Amino acid sequence: MKIVFIGGGNMASALIGGLLRKGYAADDISVVEIDAAIRERVAAQLGVLTHAAPNAETAGSDVVLIAVKPQQLRAVTESLRPLLRAQLVVTIAAGIRSADLSRWLGAYPRIVRVMPNTPSLVLAGMSALYAMASVTTEQRRAAESILGAVGSTLWVEREELMDAVTAVSGSGPAYVFYFIEALEQGGRELGLSSVDARRLALETFFGAVQLARDSGEDPAALRARVTSKDGTTERAVQSMDASKVKGLIVEAVQQAAQRSRELGDELGRD
Repeated sequence: MKIVFIGGGNMASALIGGLLRKGYAADDISVVEIDAAIRERVAAQLGVLTHAAPNAETAGSDVVLIAVKPQQLRAVTESLRPLLRAQLVVTIAAGIRSADLSRWLGAYPRIVRVMPNTPSLVLAGMSALYAMASVTTEQRRAAESILGAVGSTLWVEREELMDAVTAVSGSGPAYVFYFIEALEQGGRELGLSSVDARRLALETFFGAVQLARDSGEDPAALRARVTSKDGTTERAVQSMDASKVKGLIVEAVQQAAQRSRELGDELGRD
C-alpha cells in the first residue's frame, strides 16, 4: 500500500511513526510538505521521501492522507484534484464535512473522514472514522489499518455523529488535563510539593482509567465501590454534586459538539 501524506506536522509524523513500527516500509510512504524545514525534519527522523508539492507519486498512490489545518484544506484540493483516480482520500482536518471536501475535489467519492486525538502522539489515540458510500471494503480496511497504528479505532455510520465524537474524544484530552490540573492544585494547596502533587494526580488518573478499561464495569459502579458511607470520598463527591460538576461537564461536551457543527458550516462555505 502506497501512502502519500499531505502535510508533515505532528499528527502526520505520529501516524508515520506508528506505521513504521507496525512494519510498513518507509519506501511506501512519502510526505508532501511546503515547509522546507519540516520536510528536512521528517526525512531525517522518519526516513521517508518528501516533496514540496503533489506529483506523479501522489497520482500513483493507493491512499492520500490529508493532514493539514482545516483552513488550508480548500487550497490543497486545487493541486490534488487532477491527480486523483481511484485512490482513497483520508482527511483528518477537523470540521470539514466529506460532502464539502468531495465537492472541492470535483465530486470525488472515495473519502474517509477521521477524527483522531492527541494521545495518538504516544500511540494511545482514539480515532473515529466515517466513510462515504463509494469507499470499498478494502479501502475501509486500509483506513482502519493506518489509524490503528496509533491507537484504537471506531467507525460511525452517520457523519453527523462526528460532531459528538469531536466533543467526547477529540476535545476530551483537554478535559482530562483540566481535571489533572485541578487535582494537582488541590494537592499543592494541602501542602504537597508540586512534584509529588503531579505524580499523585497522574498515577491516580492512569490507574483509574486502567481499572475502568480492564474491569469492564460501569464507571458508576466503580465509583460507588470506593465511596464509603461517611468517608472522605463521599464528602468529595457530595461537594461535586452540590456544585453540579457532572452537569457542567455534560454541558461542556454539548457546547463542543455545537461548535463542531458551526465549524462545519463555516469551513464548508464556498
